[in-house]
Amino acid sequence: MILPKVRDPRLVTIRRGGLLTDPDHHLLALWAAACAEHVLDLFEAECPSDLRPRHAIAGARAWAAGELAMMQSRAAGGHAMGAARPLSGAARFAAYAAGQAACIPHVPEHDLGAAAYAIKAAQAAAAAGDDGEAAARRECQWQLDQLPDPIRALVLDDQARRNPICWSVFTEPGPLAAGPTHPSGGLQR
Repeated sequence: MILPKVRDPRLVTIRRGGLLTDPDHHLLALWAAACAEHVLDLFEAECPSDLRPRHAIAGARAWAAGELAMMQSRAAGGHAMGAARPLSGAARFAAYAAGQAACIPHVPEHDLGAAAYAIKAAQAAAAAGDDGEAAARRECQWQLDQLPDPIRALVLDDQARRNPICWSVFTEPGPLAAGPTHPSGGLQR
């Protein structure tokens, strides 16, 4: 479960009574799509002919560009998660990351689902050779490096808030040690 019981109004769109602007909602979707795409090869190595996760990532981007309806992107996300279900390990987590990214148009808080599943995919892929925790730290740092400035504080605050329900992948005992805080209260990286 990556969604909180109590919604943060900063991650609820203005038209639904929250504070999230459309431009920031679009940035969340684009960032999550980048996170999912970064590990997509882990799925495609196992299921090269299954395009559902790739289509989900494209759906998130198309929605952010105004080229796809929310319901179509969300449906693509459901199909990507369907591709994940029979799998295990890195391929499963990578497909779930893509599915979560495509569901952001419907529920913006799926952004951390995409990021967390991508970290879990990197960690699982490394388990056979490389140190899994080191791979998770590298993936998390890569994600932070991609994070657009307008949504950086929001995402970092949300990571700190929801880390326990996201398998603690954003801070220790997951891949990142506690660090200095951002002025908004979230972890600064």
